[in-house]
Amino acid sequence: MGYQNVLVTVAVAADSHRLVEKAVSIVRPYNGKITLLSMIANPEMYNNFAGPMLGDLRALMEEETLLFMEELRLRADYPIADTLIVHGELGDSLNYASHRQTYDLVVCGNHSDSMMNKVSCSAARFINTSHIDVLIIPL
Repeated sequence: MGYQNVLVTVAVAADSHRLVEKAVSIVRPYNGKITLLSMIANPEMYNNFAGPMLGDLRALMEEETLLFMEELRLRADYPIADTLIVHGELGDSLNYASHRQTYDLVVCGNHSDSMMNKVSCSAARFINTSHIDVLIIPL
C-alpha cells in the first residue's frame, strides 16, 4: 500500500519544484492527494521600527506566496488537493496541518549543508512527536 495523502512543505524558492515532483512520483501510482504547505515569516522579526508598514508587508508576503503556490500547482502535472499558508515555526505548522487533516507522509526539504542542520533540522520537533512518516529531501 502506497501513500495516499501527502503534505509537502514548500517555500518561495525554485527548490520547491523538486519537492512537488517527488511527492507526485510517490502518490501518482495510487491516485493519492497532495497538499502544499508554506510558511510565511512574521515581518515583525525583521524590523521592529516598520510600524504601519507591517500590515502591507504581511499582505505582500502572502500574495507572493499564493502566486508561487499557484505556479507550483500548475507545473505539478498532477492535481493538488489543497494549499495552506501558515505563520510560525515549521514544527508547529506541521502539527497544525496534521490535526486539520490526516496525512500518511510529510515531504520536507533540507536547504543547508551545515553539519548542525544535518544533526538538528527544523522538522525534528514534529518528527519526535508525530506518527506520520517524514521524507526529508536534500536540496
